Parts: sequence; C-alpha cells; structure tokens
Amino acid sequence: MNKAVIKRRVPREKLTQWGALGVLLVLGGLALAGPSGLLAWGENVAQLEQRQDQIARLTAERDELKNRVALLDMNNADPDLVGELLRRNLNVVHPDEVVLELKPPQDGQ
Repeated sequence: MNKAVIKRRVPREKLTQWGALGVLLVLGGLALAGPSGLLAWGENVAQLEQRQDQIARLTAERDELKNRVALLDMNNADPDLVGELLRRNLNVVHPDEVVLELKPPQDGQ
C-alpha cells in the first residue's frame, strides 16, 4: 500500500517540478528578450539619447520664444522688433522707403 502512495506522489512531484522549470524558463526568456529585457537595452539607450537631443532643441526654441515675448512687453517694447513685425505682418512701410521684391533663385541660375 505504501508503494502505491509513493508511485502516485512521484508523477505529481515531477509534474510540479516541470511546471516550475517551465515558469522559470519563460521568466528567463522575458528577462532576456522581453520589452524591458537585455536585448532591448541598446534600443532604449538610443531612444533616450534621441529624446535628450529633442529636449535640448525644444528648450533652446522655448528660450528664444521667451526672449521674443520679453522684447514685446507692453511697458518696454523693443522698437526694432516692433518695426520688423509691423513690416512683415501688416505690410506697413514708411513713405520714404522703397520695397523691392526679390524672386528666389532657381536651381539653374
């Protein structure tokens, strides 16, 4: 009778061990080739560098826009910038100015 009980436990224990081994293999595979695994590490580093370059570019653009906003302050506007914006956006010229329209250069010339 004891032998029958031991024989039933052995397959159940083996099944449990094989199941645990399978789970460990899956976890090991995900650690190696998963979305945050070792193989994706190089891609993540490259993407991080790309994002840092993009942040630096956007920071420089933001600083430039902040400077232009500061120059357009109602209490202390920069006259050169105001004149430039008037000429560009509203097509305003002084009576003594002459407007010359330049055609963009073509490839063959």
